Amino acid sequence: MSLQAIQSARLDERLRRELGPAVLAALDDPDVIEIILNPDGHLWLESHGHGMRATQISMSAVQAERLIGTVAFALHTVANDAHPVIECELPLDGSRFTGWLPPVVSAPAFVIRKHARLIHTLDDYLRDGIMTEQQADTFRRAIAARQNIVLAGGTGSGKTTLANALIHEMVEASGDNERFIIIEDTRELQCDAPNIMQLHTSAAADLTFLTRTTMRARPDRIIIGEVRGAEALGLLKAWNTGHPGGVTTVHSNGAAAALVRLSSLVQEANVPPQPELIAETVHLLAFIARTSKGRRVTEMVRVQGYDPEHGFKLAPVGAKP
Repeated sequence: MSLQAIQSARLDERLRRELGPAVLAALDDPDVIEIILNPDGHLWLESHGHGMRATQISMSAVQAERLIGTVAFALHTVANDAHPVIECELPLDGSRFTGWLPPVVSAPAFVIRKHARLIHTLDDYLRDGIMTEQQADTFRRAIAARQNIVLAGGTGSGKTTLANALIHEMVEASGDNERFIIIEDTRELQCDAPNIMQLHTSAAADLTFLTRTTMRARPDRIIIGEVRGAEALGLLKAWNTGHPGGVTTVHSNGAAAALVRLSSLVQEANVPPQPELIAETVHLLAFIARTSKGRRVTEMVRVQGYDPEHGFKLAPVGAKP
């Protein structure tokens, strides 16, 4: 075994020891989505169907600080008073890791957003009561018709997990030669299409740059994990120029608010508002939220145009056309 392999194995062993058996078990549990350690040392878990729940497990501040330091070391950086926040992929499995140290928190804390291994299908969403049969049917019809879908929600609402379910449906509905291009910051989206290219941002290539270059990659379906800047304009143009049938997510407080959010993101490309382009390009909006009963798709609307006097024309799913 090479020296590098020995060092890597030792680092993995160190990480596992500092994560502890409870966190390691949660990482192995396919139903767990997020693992949260609060500054008070209490561990919380969030699962796909049952939402957030407290555990009876705690972690000492010393252990949490060691863990955050080890993660930083594995990425050739540091976590200390001068650099109290670290954001990265967990070396063990690629899960998204964010750690905080004092003075920005009272005691060490972290959140692990797991890299999905189990894809929840629309049938799973139906079984768990997260969406209705009509909502699942609307998603399937939109995918079959190659309509563009925007998933909206707050942080941790389950937008990415739902996007994975829709991608699964897209692959099932697509031909073997249909080419998927997926762009995201960290690897969270799952796609088992035979013809696929997944792009990830770096210091030299942000979402806007990758979205622009995607047009040269011969895409059939273009998917962006989350739009939050000027790349929104590039995606809308791509969807509107012969590459329909994609999906993306956006942070907002409701389905209609997602269109306002898209409008503001488009303007970050230093162009005037483009409501007509948005109305022509986005066909279906769905809003997913965390409720006391777990995640729920609480709104779904079709975009039917734009009127300068009255704004976007929206038709709630379930209403008469």
